[in-house]
Amino acid sequence: MSWESSAEYYRLINQETKRRLGGQHNAPGVLVTVDFADVERLQHAGLWEELGAMLAEAALQAERAGAEFVVLCTNTMHKLAGCITSAVHIPMLHIADAVGQAVERSGHHCVGLIGTRFTMEQSFYSDRLRQRFGIETLVPLPADRQIVHDVIYNELCQGVIRDESRAAFKNVIARLGEEGAEAVILGCTEIGLLISQKDSILPVHDSTKIHAITGVEFALA
Repeated sequence: MSWESSAEYYRLINQETKRRLGGQHNAPGVLVTVDFADVERLQHAGLWEELGAMLAEAALQAERAGAEFVVLCTNTMHKLAGCITSAVHIPMLHIADAVGQAVERSGHHCVGLIGTRFTMEQSFYSDRLRQRFGIETLVPLPADRQIVHDVIYNELCQGVIRDESRAAFKNVIARLGEEGAEAVILGCTEIGLLISQKDSILPVHDSTKIHAITGVEFALA
């Protein structure tokens, strides 16, 4: 939802389209951006109904502008995916389905999940992975969840990249491995700005890259 991760989606989608089609090709698309300050305020106030209305209106704008399917560039707000699918007539490419397919292909069955507190502590994401793909998720301990959440909102969503935060995330991931995680899902679309495979003792499933590339595949198919 922040423009930091939206820009990453835009780059990844167009790079992958050019890689597949060559030449001067890029991905025709409609980008609808909401004000993340409003999103963050409503999330932390628990005003999810208002957020659902915001997402529905954004999706309608995209549909009216000619979009043929929706990619919602956030993990947390997939809690409200139903608000989009009930508002528009075009399909939506759910991020947890894209990630679940990637994890399934990797052969991992128990994975760590890091993201916002909403994604880690609520069941909308982990339930979908379990029910659709048989994938179990582990989340960090409460203190680690707070670290991850705070870095996302106070740093990554504002374009701040700190080595100290990278080291903290590496330790969180290592502890998930000690608890039995076979891999880790970067379950917030900003985390890939801080953490890559070289920073993780566990195999990494970056939801941003997976979702963006799956969107290209979906469009070209």
